[in-house]
Amino acid sequence: MKLLRIIGLFLFITSVLIFTGTIFIGNYTLSESSIRKALTSKKETTVNAFITVVKEEKVLDKPFNNQHLFINKVTELIKKSNKSITDKIAIKKGLTASEIEKITQLSTVNNQVNYSKELLQQLFLKNPDKIQAIDNATNWMYTANKKYAKIVNFKNDFNAKVADINRNNAQEFLLYDNKYLRFDLTKLSATGIVSNNKLLFLFLTFGLGIIGSLLFIISALFLKPIAGIRNDGIYLQAATNRGWVGMIVFGFLVLFYIVLYFYPYILVNLTNILDPVKQLFIKNETASHWFLYGILYTTSMFVMGIRMLIKYRHNQYQIFRTISVLFFQVIFAFLLVEILPIFDLPAVDLKNAWPLDYNFYTDWNIKNHLNAGHLGKFMLIWGILFSLIIIPILVYFYGKRWYCSWVCGCGGLAETLGDPYRQLSDKRLFAWKIERWIIYPVLLFAIIMTIVVGYNTYTIIYNPAQIGNNTLFGINAYKINEWYGFLIGSIFAGVIGTGFYPILGNRTWCRFGCPLAAYMGIIQRFKSRFRITTNGGQCISCGNCSTYCEQGIDVRAYAQKGENIVRSSCVGCGICSAVCPRGVLKLENGPEEGRINPTEILLGNDIDLMKLINNNNG
Repeated sequence: MKLLRIIGLFLFITSVLIFTGTIFIGNYTLSESSIRKALTSKKETTVNAFITVVKEEKVLDKPFNNQHLFINKVTELIKKSNKSITDKIAIKKGLTASEIEKITQLSTVNNQVNYSKELLQQLFLKNPDKIQAIDNATNWMYTANKKYAKIVNFKNDFNAKVADINRNNAQEFLLYDNKYLRFDLTKLSATGIVSNNKLLFLFLTFGLGIIGSLLFIISALFLKPIAGIRNDGIYLQAATNRGWVGMIVFGFLVLFYIVLYFYPYILVNLTNILDPVKQLFIKNETASHWFLYGILYTTSMFVMGIRMLIKYRHNQYQIFRTISVLFFQVIFAFLLVEILPIFDLPAVDLKNAWPLDYNFYTDWNIKNHLNAGHLGKFMLIWGILFSLIIIPILVYFYGKRWYCSWVCGCGGLAETLGDPYRQLSDKRLFAWKIERWIIYPVLLFAIIMTIVVGYNTYTIIYNPAQIGNNTLFGINAYKINEWYGFLIGSIFAGVIGTGFYPILGNRTWCRFGCPLAAYMGIIQRFKSRFRITTNGGQCISCGNCSTYCEQGIDVRAYAQKGENIVRSSCVGCGICSAVCPRGVLKLENGPEEGRINPTEILLGNDIDLMKLINNNNG
């Protein structure tokens, strides 16, 4: 069986190396057809201008064997294309370089600035539109309104404003050099062994990875015939004690998330590998970097979910919640998101809720739902009811565990892929304080963002007269949504939340950053029937419960005193109960009356414990 385990590990490491190596394999060639496909949503003027620049630079159909050089060249081509478009548009409403030079010369005679509207009228007598555009942008610079001590200051101001005029006039024709355009151009220009052998590399990466992982995991059935987990050396293994293996995994995960979020064009070969899978859903459609992420996410949960089922095969609750999170991930978070667009419906995860889904109230998302017919409107209403009514009700009856441990994709990944790292969560009081100092401000940030973005959406959709007024209390709706998405959605939930599994434990995002967890936690702490009961008389202080608590709760301290555990951060994973050798801990949904709370210190002479037990049972 050890041989089987070694073979599985070898296959998995081989798949990871091939997976990473594909990034650096292949050539990139800009052809006219690839350019037109990448710019299919752009105006013909824009496409033709870019192709012209590519031809002038003599890089059309020229292969690049280095992705970095290719991207740098694409950036250069986009700048030159935009400049050529801007120069052409400037002839009509903006200013050409020669016109700018003429105005600055006539306005700076005898080392003095003398700039006025009359000067513009003399120069552009037959073009009133141009006069109006320049006047609107630079009237504050007229000599009658402003005195310039230095000519250079006037030239700097004038050049800056003219650049704005030219850009605004050419806005609809410009190419924006962002990660999405770079991804499209790079993906459609990729050639070579990976692009020509997609199915082969799909097997060598995902196929070998799954086979190797399952061999490694299934061998545990024979190496550890007794179900369950014990303190059997997890702090002595380099993979689970922040050792060198853990550091390698940490570096790999963090780097992957940074590339995924901010440099997705680096991953084009990996997305090419998945094109055949994407085309199972939509014919002739190609995989995006988010499809790559969805496949990786779902595959990781599925494989590590099998590990959970084997590891906790003695515990029905663990089997149920593992199957549950796998079902909701595969069906709701992956398959439905891919299938819904086929029927012109929004690609949404129906189990996602505000404030976890921070784009829910944006104007584009609301419009997509309203424009998708009756089903789209139902999905919109469902999202509102789910967040504001259904979630609080279910938290009252079952605690936040019904979502965090049975439904949530983030929690599902933490419980499966992150399970080997659950013991790394910090149990100190200081960590608990940091948790409260961070997670509730994140919830407040989410509420403020929702109010501002929701107001902007209302003005755009239901009060068209206010279109353009996208600020509330001086806060720009698009900016705050962008910053929230960057700081919380990308950095906290992705880079830190998952990348830091081998350092901070598997529930870093859930514990410190998830606004939905904070929202449900408040209900759970003050108005919920969920609790973990303890039998202090049976506790032997082995520490298993605290060791494996992923939320950083010192469960043993509660158990030793016989206190109920009613904590806002508890996600009800039940591992503390599963690893307890004495059956001290039990997850319950019961009445609030009769609980032994932290403020109550019970001594044998102070209360009739048998009467308390009978009252609770009765």
